[in-house]
Amino acid sequence: MKQPNNSYWTTEITSKDSLLAIDWREVWRYRDMFVLFVQRNFRTAYKQTILGPLWFIITPVLSVFVYVAVFGGIANIPTDGVPAVLFYLLGIAVWSYFASCLNATSNSFVTNADIFGKVYFPRIIMPLVAVTTNLLSFAIQLAVFAVFYVYYACTGANLQIHWQIVLFPFLVVLLALMAVGFGMIFSSMTTKYRDLQIMLAKIISLWVYVTPVIYPLSMVTNPKLHLAMSLNPVTPVMEAIKFSILGQGQFSWAWLGYSALCTFILLLVGLALFNKVQKSFMDTV
Repeated sequence: MKQPNNSYWTTEITSKDSLLAIDWREVWRYRDMFVLFVQRNFRTAYKQTILGPLWFIITPVLSVFVYVAVFGGIANIPTDGVPAVLFYLLGIAVWSYFASCLNATSNSFVTNADIFGKVYFPRIIMPLVAVTTNLLSFAIQLAVFAVFYVYYACTGANLQIHWQIVLFPFLVVLLALMAVGFGMIFSSMTTKYRDLQIMLAKIISLWVYVTPVIYPLSMVTNPKLHLAMSLNPVTPVMEAIKFSILGQGQFSWAWLGYSALCTFILLLVGLALFNKVQKSFMDTV
């Protein structure tokens, strides 16, 4: 006599009909895996190194002193009255967060191909892991910046904090989403065209020079060049952060709206490509 089959499926994995769909309830069910990935990335960043996590502090500080010596001492690039150490430290921290999120997200498929081929979990978790992991290092760099900020404030430096500082979390989220949008586009294409990884590295290395990281936007006096640099969606965010914390920079609601619009479009395109490629990327990666 045939025994009744009382077994049933607890999870059903199906392809998404919409390329813009994200099952946030499913993402939440895999929150433990998300935390494990964040811990793994953070711990292995400087694993088997002598100084370990101290490199999160040493790297930006060394970069700042090089920038002060080269761009401030040799090239005589002004910082609009702001102490050069604070100007470069804040710019490096913000740009490094954007570039790190972009790099990590763009390598989501290629770097995690072995894991994707063995274990199922929502693939969108990996870009979220990249943003969160780099947010931790960004927080450490901001803490270093705060120490220098307090020092210069106590020594009488001309520093002004504007009310727009309350927008700082929004600006950081906007920067992260922009990086995720760009990253998902490149991640979807690098599964088939690996040389795009090299191209992206070149783009990022050049992108920093068309973003007011090592110089203030005010020194760009040519109207056409100023407009061209403002069309860089990172520029309005960078300038708004500098304005709110250092009192130097150009804050514009219109340009921030432009950055937000660019971010929205990048996210839509990136998510559509990401969802499309994840269905069959194991066949090409």
